[in-house]
Amino acid sequence: MKKKDIKILLVDDEPDILEIVGYNLSQEGYKIVTATNGKEAVAAAKKERPHLIIMDVMMPEMDGMEACENIRKIPELSNTIITFLTARSEDYSQVAGFDAGADDYIAKPIKPKLLVSKVKALLRRLKDDAVSNENITVGGIEINREEYKIIRDGEEIILPRKEFELFYLLASKPGKVFKREEILDKVWGNEVIVGGRTIDVHIRKLREKIGEDLFKTIKGVGYKFEL
Repeated sequence: MKKKDIKILLVDDEPDILEIVGYNLSQEGYKIVTATNGKEAVAAAKKERPHLIIMDVMMPEMDGMEACENIRKIPELSNTIITFLTARSEDYSQVAGFDAGADDYIAKPIKPKLLVSKVKALLRRLKDDAVSNENITVGGIEINREEYKIIRDGEEIILPRKEFELFYLLASKPGKVFKREEILDKVWGNEVIVGGRTIDVHIRKLREKIGEDLFKTIKGVGYKFEL
C-alpha cells in the first residue's frame, strides 16, 4: 500500500498539536483528516474509514476512551489501528486505554522524527495483517483471523485488536514458548516502544476472558499457550 493511499485521523482539542503532527505526517505523504473531540472522531471514523487513528484522551464532549470504545463497535473499522497521543502516562491510564480497545499509547511531548517512526511501525501491521489471515482451531476454540472472531462452545468472544493478535500468536503454536521480545516484535512492532507491563496486562485480560490455565508464564522468558 502506497503512503498516499493511507489515511490517518488525528484527534486533539489543541490546534497546535493537530497542526504540528498533521504537518509532519502529511510531509511523509499520508492523507490527514482531523477532529477536535471524541464525537467528531467517531463521525469522521465512520465517514473516512482511516487506517490509523491518533487520538488524545482528555477532550471535551467525549473523551478519547469513550470514542475508542464506540469506534471499536463499528464492524467496518475492526482493522483500524488506534493509538492514544496524550500527556497522561500513568500506568492506570495506559491499562484503561488498552481495555478501551487501543492498540498503542504514545506519550506527549514527542519529537516529530520519533512520531513518524512510530507511525511507520504501526502502519507496518497493515501489511502483516494482509499476509497473516489463516484461520485456526485449537482446543475447541475457533480463531477467525479475517473477521477477528473467536468462537468457543458456540459462543463468540469479543477481544480488542491487540488481545486478539496476542492470542492468535500464542495459539498458533501450542506449547511453544514465545519470548517477550518476540511477542513485542510480532504483536506491537519492533520499532514501537511500549511499557514493560504491556504484555502482562494483555495476558491478564486473556486469562479472564478465555481461561486462566491456558496461558502459562515462563518466568524470565515469556509465555506459552498450553491445552
